[in-house]
Amino acid sequence: MQLLAELDGFESLGDVKLIAATNRPDILDEALLRPGRFDRIIEIPLPNEDARKAIIKIHLKGMPKTRDVTIKGLVEKTGGFSGAELKALCVEAGMMAIREGRNKVTKSDFFTALKDVKEKRETGVGQAPSGLWS
Repeated sequence: MQLLAELDGFESLGDVKLIAATNRPDILDEALLRPGRFDRIIEIPLPNEDARKAIIKIHLKGMPKTRDVTIKGLVEKTGGFSGAELKALCVEAGMMAIREGRNKVTKSDFFTALKDVKEKRETGVGQAPSGLWS
């Protein structure tokens, strides 16, 4: 509501630039999206298979893991994940190993983390910003 109030103000905003992001464009107030509010709306799609592979590689770098954990396997199971969800998957799997006092992350840790991330997505908890940029 504050953003709408500022946009509808009587004084010119001059050289003010606004960048906004949301992963839930479906719940934005329609008044924000009226013509003239934002110059550009850019949709950022979810990462494809190659992008997921690159993102997972970044987050697994330096993470000790058992031999049964493969990037290919993780890429296959994470279709439709955002970059933030991929990071959450890796962090959560690592935290599971730490909680259990292990030095390496196992396939089982990733399986459990995968279920947790999917559950958070379905309930809308902890969703990552993606979607609309202005």
